Amino acid sequence: MTLTSLDRTSELVQHIENRQARIGIVGMGYVGLPLALLFSEERFRVTGFDIDTRKVETLNAGSSYIVRIPGTEIQLAQKSGFRATTDYSQIVQMDVVIICVPTPLDEYHAPDLSYVTGTVQSLAPHIRDGQLIILESTTYPGTTEEVVVPLLEQGNPAGLGVARDAASPGFYVAFSPEREDPGNDSVARRDIPKVVGGCGPAALQLASAVYSAIFNRTVPVSSPAAAEMTKLLENIYRCVNIALVNELKQLCMRMDIDLFEVIDAAKTKPFGFQAFYPGPGLGGHCIPIDPFYLSWKAKQFDFHTRFIELAGQINVGMPYFVVENIVEAMNQRGKALCGARVLVLGLAYKRDIDDLRESPSLTIIELLQKRGAKVEYNDPFFPAVGQGRHYALNMTSTPLEQIPEFDCVVIVTDHSQYDYPGIVAQARLVVDTRNATRGIEAPNIVRC
Repeated sequence: MTLTSLDRTSELVQHIENRQARIGIVGMGYVGLPLALLFSEERFRVTGFDIDTRKVETLNAGSSYIVRIPGTEIQLAQKSGFRATTDYSQIVQMDVVIICVPTPLDEYHAPDLSYVTGTVQSLAPHIRDGQLIILESTTYPGTTEEVVVPLLEQGNPAGLGVARDAASPGFYVAFSPEREDPGNDSVARRDIPKVVGGCGPAALQLASAVYSAIFNRTVPVSSPAAAEMTKLLENIYRCVNIALVNELKQLCMRMDIDLFEVIDAAKTKPFGFQAFYPGPGLGGHCIPIDPFYLSWKAKQFDFHTRFIELAGQINVGMPYFVVENIVEAMNQRGKALCGARVLVLGLAYKRDIDDLRESPSLTIIELLQKRGAKVEYNDPFFPAVGQGRHYALNMTSTPLEQIPEFDCVVIVTDHSQYDYPGIVAQARLVVDTRNATRGIEAPNIVRC
């Protein structure tokens, strides 16, 4: 489609409303693929872009690599024109390009924008006049306008810049934070309001029109930075409250108080309290990472986010707390950790999903191995695990029938498929970090 009207925003909005706009989504992961399927459900022609040839081949074969997305959904989307490619030159054919790539931390807990910058640099030579570019990757306030926009402008051979109004030549840029919650089946994706901030009113109008086509509500804000900060606030709110209950768990263990009983009692209050639960550490792409993104950015403004950083430190320290409790539990039974066989139940960062990102299980396994333990794992969602960004397991899932052979079984992820009474009955020692064995009384259970 070539836009000819001076009021190009109105023309593109019309194409969006008529489902004629071509949608390109870069990054076919846990965020990009579900988004592509939503657009396909609304009869848009969607092209998924990814550098992973395995993902592209799997999708084009009508199959899925994400447990919660069946292959039938991919096949249904293909009927609406969905396809995947590694060829970024096809970006020029798209009217809307949405970037959904990871934004992890580096080894120093500083923002790693290499996926974003690499993607933008690959897109820039193929951006054309009148396109809308939207970043969805979670990041610090200012990324869209301070990093993405300059790279798009510098890498564009036509010399195009950001169009700040409807009549100006150039491309439009916006930011809209993803709000995926893997494993949450209680809220339909289209019922999650979509926050949008644009580089100028024209970009905001276009981005709002795009997301209004697939979400029941859009929430416009004044700028990309405001939208970026919104995402950080949402996740830092969770991080801080989880850190609070993680610290209270350690205190309650010393005081011989059941924190889960306390939380259940507190949440009966109909106002002023929201229940959060302790665990072995934080996982997922956002909650463990976002506090560090904001604290890093705050230092540029000579501001120290002490409260937020403290919450991050408490949560980062939870795997170490778990390992110390494993050591203590084994010592009380006359068994040293060094040389002991330990089975970790659950690799995913939370229940019933196939997502390893920032999972505390990975850290716990590494810490146990450093102490000389012979560690194995079981997870119904991961028959085998090789190497990733911060781990090199190269393991296969151990059958649960072998539980009696282990000196200690550690429940790190409380998958609903596990038979917890059966596990307790077979195991010599169970260290439960998720309260999965609540209601089961046995001398071989240690809860931490």
